[in-house]
This record gives sequence, structure tokens and C-alpha cells, in this order.
Amino acid sequence: MDTSQELENLYKIARRAKEDNNAETAAKYYDMILMKDSDSWEAYFYTVYFKASVCKIADIKSAADSVKNCITSTLKLIKNNIKSDYDKINAVKEISERCKSIANMLYNAAVNHYNGIDLQIRGNYVQEKVDRCIAARDIMYTLGNEIDSIFSEYTELNLAKIGAWKNGVDKHNALMPNLVQKETNKNLMLIYVTKIKKYDSSYEPPTINTNSGGCYVATAVYGSYDCPEVWTLRRYRDNTLAKTFYGRVFIHTYYAISPTLVKWFGNKEWFKKMWKPKLDNMVEKLNKNGVENTPYDDKIW
Repeated sequence: MDTSQELENLYKIARRAKEDNNAETAAKYYDMILMKDSDSWEAYFYTVYFKASVCKIADIKSAADSVKNCITSTLKLIKNNIKSDYDKINAVKEISERCKSIANMLYNAAVNHYNGIDLQIRGNYVQEKVDRCIAARDIMYTLGNEIDSIFSEYTELNLAKIGAWKNGVDKHNALMPNLVQKETNKNLMLIYVTKIKKYDSSYEPPTINTNSGGCYVATAVYGSYDCPEVWTLRRYRDNTLAKTFYGRVFIHTYYAISPTLVKWFGNKEWFKKMWKPKLDNMVEKLNKNGVENTPYDDKIW
């Protein structure tokens, strides 16, 4: 039985929904296509992609994992079933852009959800945020690795794999203050930095912060190293305190003492209640004096 016309119609509907970013309709019709054409890279990838794009916060990690896990098969379907090199390259580039889009969306959703949790309890959800963000990061690491493996002879795709690795490194580095095994994570990041430099010798990687977060007391009080209050304090530390001798002495003394204090008392409510009014007052004054409370990358101390 000839189903070519039916498939053509299904592709029209699915692609129209894709262009309109109608996730539920696109997922539905790509799933129907996949049942009739199991070798369709487009249907295979976009069925997973659009289902992931409408996931709930609690499902971010599993959604990111599903996208990551479909990358290898999608790229193999492209290589084995598309005859034209030109079309293969364009298909991989399309997949790369979509992976970047979904990885960024899931990563940002995880961070924004975490930052929206009440400060008094936010610290209880750090690991959930980290797990979700790592899953989003791994979409990009996996994409770069698989393009490098499956399409190694296609130099036209070098930018796609480099871009994927760079995106992964940036996400990884932003998470460093919240990661426990810092040296292990640093070494993993350096592996990808080396991969990038193999193809782009001019690449300047971000400064890898292996400190345990700095601003230890503020992080314990506010529940996050990445929140407006701690961004304010980190800016003040780097741009004001660090410029004077006594300020630098204070910074190094603080780093020598505060980790132990936080280790002993950081989870105690009395500790947070004692410090929060003082820090709130300081942050308010700094903001009034022009110290910004927007996202900030540390200098290394």
C-alpha cells in the first residue's frame, strides 16, 4: 500500500507546527511519521525535542536526558539515510541549533526556578538545580562529541562541534561554585577546553573558579552563590575591597575563617537569622551606592 501521500501530508503538518513552535502538535505528528518511517531522523529527533520543550520543572532532568540520549541515533540516521553531503551538513547544523536552544531553555528554567524559591529554604534545593543544569549541559557536551565522532571527516561541521563544547563549558563553569567535586569538574572542563583549542587555537576559556564559592557566609544565608545579594557582595569584594591592602588582608582572613564557620553552623537557623539583617543592610547600602546586583563572574582569590 502506497503511503507516500499520507506521509507527505503528515510532514507538512508537522513542519508547519515546528515553524509555529506549536510543540504539542509537532510532537504528535512527528510521532505519527515515526510510526510509518522509522528511518526519519527528523521525526525521531523532533518527537523527543518537542516533548522535552513542554516539560514541567520537576521533569527538566529527564527531559534533558532524553534529548541527550537521542543525539547519537539522530546523527547516525542523518549520515546513513541522507545521500547528499550538503543536505547532511545542513541537517546536522539544524540539530545543533535545536540542541543549543533546548539546552539553554532547560538550563535557564532550572536556574530561574531555583532563584524564585524563598531564600529561607532555597539552600535545600541546590542539588536539584545542579542535577538539572548538568543534564542540560551534557546535551551540548554530547552533541560536540558525537559530531566529532560520526562526522569527523566533515570540516564544515567544525564550528558546530566547537560551539557545542563552548556552550557546555560555559554552563559547567557557571555551576562550579555549587559543585562538590571541584577538581574532578575542573579536569573535565579542561578536557573540553583542549578539544576546543584543537580546532580553535585563539579560544580563551573562562576562568575556572575552584574556590568553594567564596562569600561563604552570604551563600549560606541567601541559599545560593548566584543571587542578586551575593552578586552585589562579590562585586564589592573584587572591585573595592581588593584594591586596598587592608581590604585584601580582610579577604584572605575571611577565606581562612568563614569556611569552618559555615561548615559548623551554616545550616543552623540562628546563624542565618543573626547574619541576614546585617547582610541585607549592607547590600541595600551598596546598591544605593551604585554596586550592581546583576550576574557576575568572579576574580580568583
